[in-house]
Amino acid sequence: MNSTSSGPDTRKPSHLFYQSRLRRPLVARAEGIYLWDQSGKRYIDGTSGPMCVNIGYGNPRVNEAIKRQLDQTSFAYRLHFENEAAEELARELTAQMPGDLDRAFFVSGGSEAVESCIKFARQYALATGQDQRRKVISRFPSYHGGTLGALAVTGYEPLTAPFAPMMESMPKIPAPTTYLDRDNLSPEQRGLKYADLLADAIEREGPESVLAFLMEPVGGASTGALVAPDSYYGRVAEICKQYGVLLIYDEVMSGAGRTGRYLAADHWGITPDIVALSKGLGAGYAPLGAMIARTPHVEAVLDAGGFMHGYTYAGNPLACAAGRAVLHELLDHNLMENATLRGEQIQAGLRRLAERFPFIGDVRGKGLLVAFELVSDRATMAVLPKELNAYQRCVDLAHEKGLIIYSRRTRGGIEGDHLLVCPPLIVTAAEVEEILSIIADTLATFAQESGLPDLGVQAA
Repeated sequence: MNSTSSGPDTRKPSHLFYQSRLRRPLVARAEGIYLWDQSGKRYIDGTSGPMCVNIGYGNPRVNEAIKRQLDQTSFAYRLHFENEAAEELARELTAQMPGDLDRAFFVSGGSEAVESCIKFARQYALATGQDQRRKVISRFPSYHGGTLGALAVTGYEPLTAPFAPMMESMPKIPAPTTYLDRDNLSPEQRGLKYADLLADAIEREGPESVLAFLMEPVGGASTGALVAPDSYYGRVAEICKQYGVLLIYDEVMSGAGRTGRYLAADHWGITPDIVALSKGLGAGYAPLGAMIARTPHVEAVLDAGGFMHGYTYAGNPLACAAGRAVLHELLDHNLMENATLRGEQIQAGLRRLAERFPFIGDVRGKGLLVAFELVSDRATMAVLPKELNAYQRCVDLAHEKGLIIYSRRTRGGIEGDHLLVCPPLIVTAAEVEEILSIIADTLATFAQESGLPDLGVQAA
């Protein structure tokens, strides 16, 4: 078995199985932005586990809230009892939403949240006499979850291709990867160009058949913290309104304060019709996600016979108690402001590294959702040779040096390499500098073994 821990792997064979045979060290404890393995080695969690542990590990306030809830009850089945933790979290969470997004439906994770959004949208169409609306347009590349329903709207071939015969794949439009464009358009014009692809797709599919448009306002792992030009967001909302198409924001990764606002939607003044949340909502303390919807839409579905959907653990009191404490910690300690400041620091540091390493082709993101893309030619943004396996090799090198970062294939999962740098929102300026230093060391090692340029070495 492969292992990236220090020393020989003397563990017993595992009866768990993971996505591959790669073994990682056993965790011993965690605190703040750090984890330690059983050998005592310390790791900086540079991607929040990943993009989930927004307020860091071992937060006393959250731990105490969970203990208090345990003393009351660990569980209450939602069709038999309401529970105060869920009721209060719904009230406090919807208070953070824009516009009239004021009804919450709790789930246990991001895939469940997206699945709930899709099914709710369909039931709203049925409740309002729009039976023909069933198609959910999404983007390529994109990632929206692991269930068959969520995979049908995901644009990431390695994850979707094995299951294509088992599901009805939904229409896709290109993600607004304007950083790859080589044209004479302004950023505003590029944003409008990509947004208008939605109108083209709606017309092509037949407006009466299109139910919703699903998008990540700031890209997640599939596009590496992709941010569209500002003009994109308002135009997409206008198109959805024009055609009566529901606008669904997948904020599983970008929400809960990670981009410097509670929702990434807030950066552009957008009020989607439905929002999916998870990851930072429970911040790793408990499995928790949510669908947030508008009251008129909810009432229409309830009037038509109810929401035909649900999960046993929906609204679990332990998870909701943790979620409330996470939200209070986020607001009381101005962690969204810190996300903005530290995100700017990370991007500035990565751009400095790009001056040293010409194979850094792009740095992008918002708040503490940041990524950088590796290329063979910055002028053309041509990808690195696939056999270098840069996206995985850099993760492994950083891991050996005590930093956890996250990566994916950039171009639809087939080729290209990007790495995400998304530490917890409690990260300090000094800790960011340590993260950047380890990234520099990682890239230097990778450059040396791959024959790529390192201008720092050449200058020395």
